[in-house]
Amino acid sequence: MSVTLNKFQQPVGEPLPNWTPRSYPERVTLTGRFCQLVPLESARHYEDLLAAWGSAADGRDWTYMFSGPFSASELRDYLAQAEASRDPLHFAVIDLRSGRAVGTLALMRIEPAHGVMEVGHVAFSPALKRTPLSTESHFLLMRYAFEQLGYRRYEWKCDSLNAPSRKAAERLGFQYEGLFRQAIVYKGRSRDTAWFSVIDSEWPLLHRTFERWLDASNFDEKGEQRQSLTALRQQAG
Repeated sequence: MSVTLNKFQQPVGEPLPNWTPRSYPERVTLTGRFCQLVPLESARHYEDLLAAWGSAADGRDWTYMFSGPFSASELRDYLAQAEASRDPLHFAVIDLRSGRAVGTLALMRIEPAHGVMEVGHVAFSPALKRTPLSTESHFLLMRYAFEQLGYRRYEWKCDSLNAPSRKAAERLGFQYEGLFRQAIVYKGRSRDTAWFSVIDSEWPLLHRTFERWLDASNFDEKGEQRQSLTALRQQAG
């Protein structure tokens, strides 16, 4: 961040004379090449998510989540509450090949006055994890935040012990900002929270990198990537 001096010769942040509060995110549908993000609907997505999340071998995917794992009745209640929520604002990830919901994620801690929001409640089933759909779902939501809504900052936070989440944030281009010690109590235990972010000045390069990675030419006949997202970002930078 650039620094200027005020009339008292104190350093202050960059002026934003034309800044106006941003719009609140809406229940929009965002469509990509591999997946579609749609507003979460309990009645519409319950059966798909029950099957998708239930296909996991065990409950380890929920260890670092605030909720879950769920019984069938608990899932119905959770989805009904999530559907009614405005912050977090939940989306279902639809596999365009099957038309089925295979996971969810949400926009949360939404602050239009400051142009800041966070992605969270990322619950990807085995059918979604480590697939192009996973990457594209994050790309679609980030693009919506930066390009359609004009937000300045997009955050990712996780339990500092959640190594897969930290790795995913770095792969997607988020910058590590630090550790908030004893920030949260959840599921009867203490959590140190790792903070990551992308800011608007970084987004154009990330956007180009995502598009290059998602392009059909980056995948072989078996659907395997030719170049990693990280390698493409390093080349672009």
